[in-house]
Amino acid sequence: MSAFRLEDLVEAVAARAASTAEKSYTKSLLEAGPARAAQKFGEEAVELVVAAAIGEQPAVVAEAADVLYHLLVLLRSRDVAFASVLAELERRSGVSGHAEKAARSLAPKAT
Repeated sequence: MSAFRLEDLVEAVAARAASTAEKSYTKSLLEAGPARAAQKFGEEAVELVVAAAIGEQPAVVAEAADVLYHLLVLLRSRDVAFASVLAELERRSGVSGHAEKAARSLAPKAT
């Protein structure tokens, strides 16, 4: 079992964000803006879906890693702390997925 934690990746993204675009792919994505970070996340998500549909485990693993990385870059591009996402997951824990989804559909929309 790996000792690597998702928080390690969060820290790596933060460190690379402080670098230069010439040295860091992460920094180049962040400098391109949230729309570019979102586009890359979407591309990687589609690649994961395709890999999962085909069923090749090594490809699923690789694409899932890409999705996690690009998700963290996307969050950073929007100044959303990973801790906020974890807090939301914690808030939802112990709640039925059906009940949680129903509660979101009843919540007032932000304007």
